[in-house]
Amino acid sequence: MGEMGNSYLLEATVTNHTNTFYLCIDLKSFYASVECVERGLDPMTTLLAVADPERTEKTICLAITPAMKALGIKNRCRVFEIPKNIDYIMAVPRMHLYLEYSARIYGVYLKYIAKEDIHVYSVDEAFLDVTHYLAMYRMNAKELGLRIMQDIYETTGIRATCGIGTNLYLCKIALDIMAKKSPDFVGALNEARYRRLLWDHLPLTDFWSIGGGTVRRLANYGIFTMRDIANTPEDLLYRVFGIDAELLIDHAWGRETVTIADIKAFRPSGHSLSSGQVLPWDYDREGGLLLAKEMGEDLALDLLWQDLIADSLTMTLGYSKASGGDWVRGTRVLGRTGGTNSASAVRETIEALYDAIALYDKPLRRIGLSLNRVREEVCVQYSFFDDPAALERERARQRAVLYIKNKYGKNAIFQGMDLIEGARTLERNAQIGGHRA
Repeated sequence: MGEMGNSYLLEATVTNHTNTFYLCIDLKSFYASVECVERGLDPMTTLLAVADPERTEKTICLAITPAMKALGIKNRCRVFEIPKNIDYIMAVPRMHLYLEYSARIYGVYLKYIAKEDIHVYSVDEAFLDVTHYLAMYRMNAKELGLRIMQDIYETTGIRATCGIGTNLYLCKIALDIMAKKSPDFVGALNEARYRRLLWDHLPLTDFWSIGGGTVRRLANYGIFTMRDIANTPEDLLYRVFGIDAELLIDHAWGRETVTIADIKAFRPSGHSLSSGQVLPWDYDREGGLLLAKEMGEDLALDLLWQDLIADSLTMTLGYSKASGGDWVRGTRVLGRTGGTNSASAVRETIEALYDAIALYDKPLRRIGLSLNRVREEVCVQYSFFDDPAALERERARQRAVLYIKNKYGKNAIFQGMDLIEGARTLERNAQIGGHRA
């Protein structure tokens, strides 16, 4: 591991009682690796991309194998960007299968670490607090990481990478920047090593939470590296980034105070339910309203199913880049009584809000809906203008729909608008995360 040699990693011996050690484990090219394992192929040598051939060539590949990355192909490339002279397998996404593998791998983590010390970051990545397990297993952090990685491979055939750090941020950076280029797929950092090895690392976008917009704003002030951020007067960073500067400054020094215990204990002050989709083609104004109403109907059912109500609805619309890539957003109160789960109230609010904010003569490509200030429905409250009998009939209808969907499947019952050309509910009900189940 060169500068990443064993000297640091062996600090986490059974005699260590002071430092905190985290592992961040990532499953290499997860979706593509699962498809290779299912076919009896080696992901490290097989040319395979996970993408839906029924979509256009502009569709994004969900994953490609390490063998394709070795040819210089980008992980989240579009199908048309794969050179035509490359003979590769195109695997149709199977989200249910990937979730099954992910659950099996979570079971591997539980063989070594209690669930209280595991934070699942995504379907293919997890953080593990191993501080109190090293003495028990008589291992250092690297040895335990390698043991878990080997167990994952023996159990599922999936290879993993591992970042080791003295806080959550450092183990994530060790994973993203160092482990994936290490011969044994393990990287490790403490604050001093982070500053020595990565303070001048470029590009800055390799660091977790730093995007292109942040990089451009920093560049306006002659700030290009983590070293530059650390040496910049804090008042300047706070003027430019506001409260977000605190995280930027801490991370520049390799500091992170949040622990897995903090994440587990966190309770947000407010709740929301949201739904969003990127459209497969350009939709006109009328087609966009149809999709928004479909999404609103599903959100209203989710509210009723969980015995929740919401105060307001926010709509976000994104338009085709070819027409300027405009975004519009608006929020309106739901109902008249300060909280509702009525499908008709959601539908009426969507229609009014869409009419108010939707742009004319521009093709729509993204829709997002959010029900805000979601909370438990303690009692049903009516206004002077409501018809209680009609609202109760609507609630009974919604509950009947929920019963049928839960027993026979989401597409067992649907509305007439779901059959209109351009509607997507029936297709989306057969997907997970926007991809084939």
